[in-house]
Amino acid sequence: MNCKVSLLLHAVLCLPIACAVAVEPAAQTYPSRPIRLIVPQTPGGTADTVARMIAPGLSAVLGQQMVIDNRGGAGGIIGTELAAKAVPDGYTISLNSGGPMTILPHIQKQVPYDPIKDFVPVSLITISPFALVAHPSVPARTVKELITLAKAEPGKFNYASAGSASVIYLGMELFKSMAGISILHVPYKGSAQGLTDVLGGHVALMLFAVPPVLQHAKAERLRLLGITSAKRSPQLPDIPTISEAGMPGYEVTTWMGVFVPLKTPSQIVARLRDALAKAIRAPDTRPQFEAQGMDLVGSSPEEFASFIRMELAKNAKIIKASGGKTE
Repeated sequence: MNCKVSLLLHAVLCLPIACAVAVEPAAQTYPSRPIRLIVPQTPGGTADTVARMIAPGLSAVLGQQMVIDNRGGAGGIIGTELAAKAVPDGYTISLNSGGPMTILPHIQKQVPYDPIKDFVPVSLITISPFALVAHPSVPARTVKELITLAKAEPGKFNYASAGSASVIYLGMELFKSMAGISILHVPYKGSAQGLTDVLGGHVALMLFAVPPVLQHAKAERLRLLGITSAKRSPQLPDIPTISEAGMPGYEVTTWMGVFVPLKTPSQIVARLRDALAKAIRAPDTRPQFEAQGMDLVGSSPEEFASFIRMELAKNAKIIKASGGKTE
């Protein structure tokens, strides 16, 4: 064999070994510098709040600063694409949710990332229910009464959402489908804007996070009809779930979890997963999440990956049944 060819072949064959040797020390010393945490949402949103609640615990466990990088816009696409294309070395992680990861890929053409092929799920962090709220002018005090009224006058009532890429939209479309009723959709750029119009009586109904609506319900500016989770909210023990209030099997929640780009070394994924588990078990962490109406979960990467696939399949069915279109 030609000497030059032999040397070239030897070099090529040794490449995988060299790469493995290079990655292993990096994984063993990880992390050795600050970690960027991408949040595909503007400051002040729910994802930003969650990021700022877990960042101190992660910093304490990992011994490095967590730098929160808010990259909102396009329904979460901008930040999610940035996270997908980051160097897979563990120094860029992301906190994401159902909208960008399991809804947008079904309704938006040419989303610049694949939630399965471009990411490694690290851990599910939190799952939260919504409250079904109505303006006091709606003459219904229970879910059953609302369904009866909506069936008697199809199209009379409407509901607000943050657009067709939101879990709020999917939750109301599922409600309509299971109840066999017609309620008009009024999309907004953000859920806060939608809630403002419900409070003003311009829109009748909405699904919204539990803590923000508590004060409005106490002041009788909103009426609470039901909770979307399988069990009652600890913050609203007297409010029934929608499932027990007349729609058996109904359950809609929003979730958040941590991801890294595909090809991130498995040792680094494991290190991050362990750090997250310790961070969310810290004594001062759970009360912060409970105050926001969120259940702390935690999971293995494999469990989280399975959860993502189930969410994608479930949301595809809801969108198909609703004739969902990009708005």
